[in-house]
Amino acid sequence: MASLLQAFIDPRKNWLAKQHMKSVSSRLRRYGLRYDDLYDPYYDLDIKEALKRLPREIVDARNQRLKRAMDLSMKHEYLADDLQAMQTPFRSYLQEMLTLVSVV
Repeated sequence: MASLLQAFIDPRKNWLAKQHMKSVSSRLRRYGLRYDDLYDPYYDLDIKEALKRLPREIVDARNQRLKRAMDLSMKHEYLADDLQAMQTPFRSYLQEMLTLVSVV
């Protein structure tokens, strides 16, 4: 049962999952965000602890991306096309630390 569910949500195996991933990717690129930026440290204490353990430069970059996204949203604008092309929305910076925190 678990393998069936895993195959259903895997973008390499399921066309609908791939289309959903492309949609999420384009929305994140518009504002210059990464998928890990969407995690809320006030909602989950593990995320808050993982952010505390990350290097200061990574947390500062995350905060800068969030500020830029809020600014663009308030202005009803998107990033320039050349900047959107440089974005990497699914490059993770939080998942490894999150697994370490949740195991402990």
